[in-house]
Parts: sequence; structure tokens; C-alpha cells
Amino acid sequence: FKGDDTCEYLLSSGRFLGEKVWQPHSCMMHKYKNSEAKNCLVDKHIVFLGDSRIRQLFYSFIKIINPQVKEEGNKHGNIPFEDKSASVKVDFLWYPEVNGSMRQRIKSWTEGSVAKPHIIVAGAATWSIKIHNGSNEALTQYKINITSIAPLLEKLAKSSDVYWILQDPVYEDMLSESRKMITNEKIDAYNEAAVRILNSSSRNSKAKVKVFSVSKLIAQETIMKSSDGLHLPESSRDTNAMILMNVYCNKIMKPIDGSCCQPQPPLTLIQKLAFCFFTLSIVGYFVISLIHRNNYRKNKSCTDLEIGGEKKPTINTPNVSTLEMLLHCFCKLGLIMTYFYLCDRANLFMKENKFYTHSSFFIPIIYILVLGVFYTENTKETKVLNREQTDEWKGWMQLVILIYHISGASTFLPVYMHIRVLVAAYLFQTGYGHFSYFWIKGDFGVYRVCQVLFRLNFLVVVLCIVMDRPYQFYYFVPLVTVWFMIIYATLAMWPQIVQKKANGNCLWHFGLLLKLICLLACIYFLSYSQGAFEKVFSFWPLSKCFELNGNVYEWWFRWKLDRYVVFHGMLFAFIYLALQKHQMISEGKGDPLFSSRVSNVLLFISIVSFLTYSIWASSCKNKTECNELHPSVSVVQILAFILIRNIPGYVRSVYSSFFAWFGKISLELFICQYHIWLAADTKGILVLIPGYPMFNVIVSTFIFVCVAHEISQITNDLAQIVVPKDNSTLLKRLLLIAGFFSGLLLFSAVQEQSKA
Repeated sequence: FKGDDTCEYLLSSGRFLGEKVWQPHSCMMHKYKNSEAKNCLVDKHIVFLGDSRIRQLFYSFIKIINPQVKEEGNKHGNIPFEDKSASVKVDFLWYPEVNGSMRQRIKSWTEGSVAKPHIIVAGAATWSIKIHNGSNEALTQYKINITSIAPLLEKLAKSSDVYWILQDPVYEDMLSESRKMITNEKIDAYNEAAVRILNSSSRNSKAKVKVFSVSKLIAQETIMKSSDGLHLPESSRDTNAMILMNVYCNKIMKPIDGSCCQPQPPLTLIQKLAFCFFTLSIVGYFVISLIHRNNYRKNKSCTDLEIGGEKKPTINTPNVSTLEMLLHCFCKLGLIMTYFYLCDRANLFMKENKFYTHSSFFIPIIYILVLGVFYTENTKETKVLNREQTDEWKGWMQLVILIYHISGASTFLPVYMHIRVLVAAYLFQTGYGHFSYFWIKGDFGVYRVCQVLFRLNFLVVVLCIVMDRPYQFYYFVPLVTVWFMIIYATLAMWPQIVQKKANGNCLWHFGLLLKLICLLACIYFLSYSQGAFEKVFSFWPLSKCFELNGNVYEWWFRWKLDRYVVFHGMLFAFIYLALQKHQMISEGKGDPLFSSRVSNVLLFISIVSFLTYSIWASSCKNKTECNELHPSVSVVQILAFILIRNIPGYVRSVYSSFFAWFGKISLELFICQYHIWLAADTKGILVLIPGYPMFNVIVSTFIFVCVAHEISQITNDLAQIVVPKDNSTLLKRLLLIAGFFSGLLLFSAVQEQSKA
């Protein structure tokens, strides 16, 4: 740990993930697009000063700005480049040796009459070794020359970014006869001299020449792929250029997945208030606990004296007041949120980029499936989609999604399309579960709505405050929240049609179907009318919830991606409950769902449909085209899975308690992964134990699962306190919550004004 500055790690250490992906030690590198590079370097002047290796780096750098650039021009001369759209100037100046000419050029920039470049990238040595046949006198002269240049570079470093590129090793077996004197031993001697002399007069100064030594590590792994043994292959040069771009641009552009060279973000006003609240909760809890324990001991001692010191076989524990329980929950939550902040906002723990391999995704999948099958138990009831079965379904899906995220499998399109079905299946369960509850119970009371909304949103609201992130950032919770409200509004609005009413008159079933058709029409209209959708969610204060990066496009995209699946869940629940009511299905233990012939036919169709979808998803070539079809076809695999899981009586009568346990905390797992399992808002991986990837995953996963489980318990406890059953008390709580969110909006407006 070297404080906030991770640039030193970026410039000096790292390793390859696979063949081409470079992973800096402790931090994440962002891959800059040309538009981002132009925004960062607007009105900047960059100079590359040196030999043919520096010229290669120059070309790789300008190709980030303009990928169409070709490597043309005089190899042993100056090469200018300018992008007029961004007013970016990048020059290569041919100075193959560290000598008087290079010194004169650098000195001219230190004088007031000449404009200084914003970035200077310099380096040279191999020409000196070659021209002087690797003599010791040449090394001595190099030391003298770099000693004369060092103070000038250090002076420039006060106003510009100055980088000295150390010499990369060579592949001696491939060198031509004219370059045989360039040995790795000589290169190491020149590099050692440069490192020792540069910054020697400014050891304690913040303005230093940045020594770019990481290229040596990159070259050691890739120089054998060189065409001549001296110059790096193109992929290695591109990596060096991207490192340079990260060193300079990350502090300006602040990319989420570029944690290298980014300072810790300052605490906002809301974060400071949250910190004070949790601190007071922790202090208050300990004070009240001490008072209660002292009172209990006094009462106990008095009772013992009254009965002559006779000891009772059982001892009653002190009663826990609502206030103490509330403070206890906030005390635990405060400690957990501190861990969240330290993991993903403070530069305390390391972060690394993801790197996908088939083995990193499929081996853990096989492992958890074996574990899940091992923990098989009988269900309490054998109905279709009973509670144990839905918990199991949510559990294994969540584990697969977690492995998908940590392995970076989104880059592999067939896996991405199958994961999209799992997300759709969650929403299908939302439609199925809430429709079934309202249809059977007929309970449209405020208490039920508040309970659901609190359990869904409590953790996300706290994270929005503590981690300074918008509500829409945790996209899945807004999605299920809005769909819950849509289901509630559809069924609660006049005329309220529930199962009890429909049993008396079959015409009510048609009334409900008419409601569902109207809902489908609204969904269809909004999905093909982006303007209307954006107008609905752009009204204040709704816009504060659904905007991301200043607009609601991301929210529209997320909603549109699974727009029909909740409706499919509601329709399936209606059909299933109707079949159940008319005793057209058999749900006894061990009995097939239908008659043997019908069950076999449906089972065959389901398996074929399931495999057909998987074949289609695996043959996807274009993510955009497949996403367009996904909303209409994802239900095929979902229904196929439900039928395969429920038609055979034995399969319906058992469940995996392992998966069901995770299913009960699936929402907390999905949200917590953003900050304490993954890192940089899911773009990278949290590293608690550097150097041991497997051990790090085991430790971070254990903590992550424990925290998610604890937060689930805290949410359940707080739901009982914050959302009481008594309507008058509930109304008062709702007014307090409205006041809280009004205050949050006010402080948010103050924050935005102070930033402006």
C-alpha cells in the first residue's frame, strides 16, 4: 500500500492475463477509445523524443487518437501529427542518442520564450551501444550526458508530465550482425545508470521524472515474437501506449474501470451526514446496551436478596426495546457500510481487471451444480413452483450470474444470451409470485405494498447514499420495483377481480384477461415509443430515480430488454391457478403433473424447446440483433424449464437446500456483489489478498456471502419496525419517510450546485 498514488504500480509492475491482456499490479487499466482520448488530450501538445523504439511508441499512441494512421514518414527524422478536431498535436523528434543535441532541445523548453509540451516521452540508449560497439567509454559518456539532462527534465516536470522510457531487453538470437553488440547485459547497465541519475536532485520533491520501467516486463514476455529481435511486436507497443494514456488521462476522465492513477473521490455532504448517523447509531446502541445490562443486573441482585439468595434454574434475559433493536440494526449496518466504502471507494484494497477463459466460467459452474445436487431434500409441498422450488431456482440462477460476472463471461456471446434468460426468469417469478398473491389473497392494502417496497429498496437506498451512486445504477431493483407497482396497479384498479369473486361468475375471468390485454398493449406501445417512455420517466422527481449519466436511455434499454416476461409470468400464474382450481392437474407426491401420455408429450416438447433455444443462443453472432429477439423468445426456455422441473412427480417432490439457502438472499447477493466481491462498480475484481488469486476469491467470497446474509436479516428486522401493521402508525412512518426523501433531494441539489 503506497497511499492514493497507484501510478507507481502502473509504471513499474504487472503481469499478463493470457497472451495480450496486461494487468497492472493493484489497479485497473481502462481501454481508451479514440473519442475518449481526444476529450482527454484536447488542446494538448505531446512530444516523443528518442530513437526507433520511441518512434514505435509514438505511432501506437497516435493510433489511439486516430486508428487510421499509417506508419509512414522518414524513419530517421521528425514526424508531426495533428488532430484538428480536438486541437491535439503529437510530435516525434528523432534523437537516437543522449547527447548535446538532445540536451539543447530539452533546454529550449525550459526557457520562457518557447512553449512547453504538456507531455514529454523520452528515451534512448541502443544507438549509443551500437555506434560505439558496446564500449565502456560509451557507457561513461552516457552517464555524463544523462547527468547534464536530468536537472532540465526535473525542471520541466514541475509544469509538464515527463516520462523516461527505460530500454527494453532484446532477443539476442534474432539480432542482425550489425546489432550483435546490443546485449541485455549492456542494456541493464544503461538502465541502471538512468534510474540512479534521474530525480537524484529532487528525491523529496513531488515533481519528478516518471520512470517508465513497465515496458521492460512487457518486453520480457513478448520480445521473442519480435521481427528483428530489437523492436517490440505491435501488441506490446499498443499496451505501452495504453499505459501512457491511463497514466495521464485517468485523473482527468475518471473512468470507472480505470482505477490506476485516480485519487480517492472526496466525501460528499450526504456521505458525511450518513457517516455521522451511523457513528451516532453505534454509540447510541452501546450506551443503551450498557444501561439495560446494568439495570438488569441490579434487578436480578435485588430479586436474589428478596428470595434469600436462592438461585433459579432459568434466568430471563432482559427485554429488548424497539429503540435498542433499531440501533442494533443500524450499528451492524454502519460497520458493514464502512467495509463497502473501504472496498470500493477508498484506495485501500487493490482492484484488478477481469479476464475471461472458458475454464474460469464452466469449472465453477460444474462445481456448484455438483454441490447443489448433493444437498437434496424432500419438499414440504409438491405444488408447481412451491416455495422451496422457487428459492432453489433463484439460488442456482444467482450463483451462475455471480460466476458470470466475476469471470468476465459477458465477452462470450452464447453465455451472455443464456444469462439474459436467467435475468428474465427472475422477472418472470416477479410476475408469477405477485399475481398469485393478489389473485388468491385479494390483499391490496398499503401494508403489503410498503413491506414489498421496503424489502426491495432498503439496501439500494443506503448504498446510493454511502457509495454516492444513482438509484438507476443498481438497475435490477428499479426494474422489479416498477414491475411490482405495475402488477399492483393492474389488479388493484377498478374493477378489482380476485379468485374469490371470479369463482362466483366465470365472466370475471374474461374481465381479468381484458386487463392483461390492456397491459400488454401499453407495454407494446412504450417499447416502440422511446420518446413517450422518456417523457414519463423524465418528470421530476421520477427523473432523479431513473436517470443515469444525465438521461433515462439506460433505464429504457433495461426495461425494454425484458419487457414481456413479467406479463408472461402473470399469464402463466393465471392459467396454472385456473387449471389447479378445476383439478385438471395432479400435484400429489410422486404423481406426474398430467396423465402419462400428456406428460410424456409435454416433457419431450419442453426438452426440444429448451435445447432449441440454447442452440439458437449459441449461434448468435450479433448482440444487438439477439437482444431484439430476446424479449419475445426468452419465455420459451423459461416455460420449458418449469415443465421439465415439475411434470415428473419425483423431480417436483425434491429440491436442493444448498441452492434454496442462496435463493433466500439472492437479492442481497446481487446488490452486494457490486462493491465487495467485484470492484470499481462491477468492472473489476476486488483483491484482498494480492498474489494468490484462488485464495483471494475464497476469502472475499466468504466475507461477501456472510455480509449478504447479515444484510438480509437486518432488512427483515427493520421491515417489522419501519412498516407496522397498524394503519395510523404506518401513515406516520410514511410521512417520516417522505420527509427523509425530501431532505435527500434537497441535499442532492445543494451538492450539484456546489459542484457546478
